[in-house]
Amino acid sequence: MSRPRVIVGMSGGVDSSVAAALLVQQGYQVQGVTLQVWEPEDESAAVSKRWQERSCCKIGIAKHVAKRLAIPYEIIDTRQTFRTSVIDDFLSGYLAGTTPNPCVRCNERVKLRSLIALAEERGADFVATGHYVQIGRDDTGLSLQRAADLRKDQSYFLYRLRPEWLPRLLFPVGGLQKADVWRLSESLDLPPDEIKESQEICFVTQGDYRAFIESEAPQAKMPGRFVGTDGRDLGAHDGIAFYTPGQRRGLGVSAGQRLYVQRVEPATNTVRLGADEDLLRSDCTVADLNVFDRSLLEQSRAAEVKVRYATPAAAAMLTPNPDGTLTVQFSVSQRALSPGQSAVFYEGDRVLGGGIIR
Repeated sequence: MSRPRVIVGMSGGVDSSVAAALLVQQGYQVQGVTLQVWEPEDESAAVSKRWQERSCCKIGIAKHVAKRLAIPYEIIDTRQTFRTSVIDDFLSGYLAGTTPNPCVRCNERVKLRSLIALAEERGADFVATGHYVQIGRDDTGLSLQRAADLRKDQSYFLYRLRPEWLPRLLFPVGGLQKADVWRLSESLDLPPDEIKESQEICFVTQGDYRAFIESEAPQAKMPGRFVGTDGRDLGAHDGIAFYTPGQRRGLGVSAGQRLYVQRVEPATNTVRLGADEDLLRSDCTVADLNVFDRSLLEQSRAAEVKVRYATPAAAAMLTPNPDGTLTVQFSVSQRALSPGQSAVFYEGDRVLGGGIIR
């Protein structure tokens, strides 16, 4: 009997490296693939830039791990897809006054989609990555679930996976604790300075995202007015693309109290400012849905909702609307709900679905 074939997305990080090693140990035919999404490493340079200044994919380390595991390995250029599906989406979102999440879009539109397409083209049985998430089974079939290590859980970034992909996906480290992954990585001889985890957006390599926006989309520099919640003019701003709900730093406004961005208003090129307590909202509308549980679209139900990766899920009631959106009514008001960000719905560890805050 032939062994099942699996294509593993290898970023060169510790998680995907250990994922590949585990699959080899489990007897799969493993093919390592790195999707090149941003600038290439300069192999001719005397001193290569540190990976945090290059991109999220460390090709040299991925090659090293593949050689160590004695598995075939290749690099696939997905830079154009990444540019149009992630970077252009990121820029257009901020120019329109929303706060998009590029990691969510990249997993949906580039990484997993490209790997699934490659598996279909090559006749591979499965696709695997080093994400901290699990595939579970219940009465309704397969489901996307939180990782065993809740501190590392990445289900928030993967909620847009197509339900029909689930039978072909493997997440080898999703059932492990991060400490166990580090221990397993010791046999792979990974350079410690090169596998530190980055918390930054992979394509924002210098400064912050505002500098990236200004460089890539100069038209973002469109001065307008800061306006208080009472309608008072508070001064000039640099352009709505540079401000997000909840922001306090970098406003350059002196008003005798701490002011925070409440919302940006593209139609009038206005940024509305107010007090911290004005940021609290009890509800929001979520559109552009991707659901694993179709009952979300049929009747109201209780769920837990994450509106940011780094904040805990909050109890809420989800109500479907005739236009295909959902209204989320929180039990406790949430701070700085941001249009363009993702809201992800959970029932215990199971991901019910999610969408984009309108």
